[in-house]
Amino acid sequence: MTEPGGWTPDQDTIDDANLTRFIAWLADTGRGEFTDYQQLWAASVADVAWFWDAVWNFFDIRATTPADTVLARSDMPGAQWFPGATLNYATEIFRHSTAERPAMVVVGEDGATDWSWDRLTRETAAFADYLRSIGVVPGDRVVGYIPNVGEAVVAFLGAAAVGATWAVCNQDLAVSGVVARLAQLEPKVLVASDGSLYNGKRIDRSAALSEIRAQLPTVTATVLVPRLGSEPPSDVTPWSEVIARTAELEITPVPFAHPLWVLFSSGTTGTPKGIVHGHGGVVLEHVKYLSLQLDLKAQDRFFWQSSTSWMMWNLLVSGLLVGSTIVLYDGSPTFERTDHLWKVAADHGVTVFGAGAGYWLACAKEELRPGKEYPLEALRAVGSTGSPLPASGFRWIQEGVSRPVPVISMSGGTDVVTAFIGACPLVPIRAGELNVIALGVAAEAWGDGGRAVIDEAGELVITEPMPSMPVFFWNDADGAKYHNAYFDKYDGVWCHGDWITITDRKSVVVHGRSDATLNRMGVRMGSAEIYNAVEGLPEVRDCLVVGVEQDDGGYWMPLFVALADGVEFDDAVRARIVDAIRTGASPRHVPDDVIVVPGIPRTMTGKRLEIPMKRILMGANPSDVLTPSAIDRPDLLGAFAEHARA
Repeated sequence: MTEPGGWTPDQDTIDDANLTRFIAWLADTGRGEFTDYQQLWAASVADVAWFWDAVWNFFDIRATTPADTVLARSDMPGAQWFPGATLNYATEIFRHSTAERPAMVVVGEDGATDWSWDRLTRETAAFADYLRSIGVVPGDRVVGYIPNVGEAVVAFLGAAAVGATWAVCNQDLAVSGVVARLAQLEPKVLVASDGSLYNGKRIDRSAALSEIRAQLPTVTATVLVPRLGSEPPSDVTPWSEVIARTAELEITPVPFAHPLWVLFSSGTTGTPKGIVHGHGGVVLEHVKYLSLQLDLKAQDRFFWQSSTSWMMWNLLVSGLLVGSTIVLYDGSPTFERTDHLWKVAADHGVTVFGAGAGYWLACAKEELRPGKEYPLEALRAVGSTGSPLPASGFRWIQEGVSRPVPVISMSGGTDVVTAFIGACPLVPIRAGELNVIALGVAAEAWGDGGRAVIDEAGELVITEPMPSMPVFFWNDADGAKYHNAYFDKYDGVWCHGDWITITDRKSVVVHGRSDATLNRMGVRMGSAEIYNAVEGLPEVRDCLVVGVEQDDGGYWMPLFVALADGVEFDDAVRARIVDAIRTGASPRHVPDDVIVVPGIPRTMTGKRLEIPMKRILMGANPSDVLTPSAIDRPDLLGAFAEHARA
């Protein structure tokens, strides 16, 4: 019997899965016979060249020139995939053009618009033609300062078609943060919106845009998308003028590793690192993950709540690679009411609906029941990422939907623009666990001494190369930044910085960042266990726990809490918090102090700042360990600095 929050696939699900067809195709083409997922996974990491060649052929990737070989060099860093091949990400997108369903549904707080494949093709062709007309060539950078609207997708695809490299910042990022990211790329073209609608308010970004333009001296052309209806300055080209051009979609073939986009690290402790991914690696990884792991099909409507600054936006756009209709949302996820995203999903017939774990936990805390409020009959899967989703979150999602849908938690990162660990439609899910390691991902948990462990917590490492590992870091000529980011701890082995347990069933529990692991009396625990225990309390709005080594050899473990509105902190509230940790996590990890703060600052993608906060509590100046533009609420740092001084 399936436990609460868990899920077991029925025979129809298994028979209809893309992965089932892939396994049958492997057998039919003489590539191997596999009876279950784990057997296939083992083969996929034992011979990664064999596996990715199979992915290439199964999805019929359309190369203009063929590859000389699959994997010319397997060293990490520096693996060389499909040398000699030329292709383009945009080719793989537009091969799915159809009149039978829209390419995109673009939703805002002010309404929704269906974008046909014909419209997406026409506008992408026009934008690509415009770029070529102003001298943009392969390798030039086209950047965006724009929210999650249809024009952002068009600008990205148009840049990709030309062979230009794309990067984008959402408009909730401060001007200094935008410049810290985009200026290092020396972009040629800037695509920007005059603002957005958020939580019922018109957020005018015209002044910020002027500042950004002044600090991007290499930009020779700016195109303005009038989200708020503003008139563009005389030296700015209106979006309407660009897309009025009549042109056929011309796509330039580029080498497999040609830079497609630059994503950025959080930049919490310095200049954000520009992480460069190539056309071919992204195509292969995304068709694999979206089709074989997430089981997306052409008839699906795929919605993942994201800003353009988060890698989930890139993965969402890649839903077009498998022909799905993607649903974009620009606005507050809790517009008018906490369950607003559920309304968006219901209104637009979403079949696969994802968001950050924080959103699901916010809904759970209010005990919402969207399945009773909205028609969610089309919904067949719910996804979660950004931070570990506790078992209680799995259970609430099924209670909220009012039926047992699979809750697909996934863990990966900007570094590979995908998930290392996540979903599979053929394997049961247990609440609180990620049910499989993804195909082609040679993930292990390494304990002390660099040995693989099972049913013990250890470092997440990747022992074989993946096509979507970064091609390089921007402004890192000798590769030192790249090497230090992943290969400094274990030579030739990618160390991701997560603390995980791989069970004997090959499912995975993610405990949090390994550099934030709590070590109380020799017993190590991930911070996620503490959060899972505390965040279910109605009195607690947010929290942060750190372990601080002291000069006298002691170990101080405070828990900072931001209380829900109207809650007064007293002995009874403290006792409930302590009891939740003692019974729900570990008696050894009851905090030394429970400290109330106005709020918990996070990165712009919602991640907690455990290591920087630990350094502040050890006496570091906040300005030395954190970049304010990379934080959602820099005003909250003062409270932590006060506790450090005390």
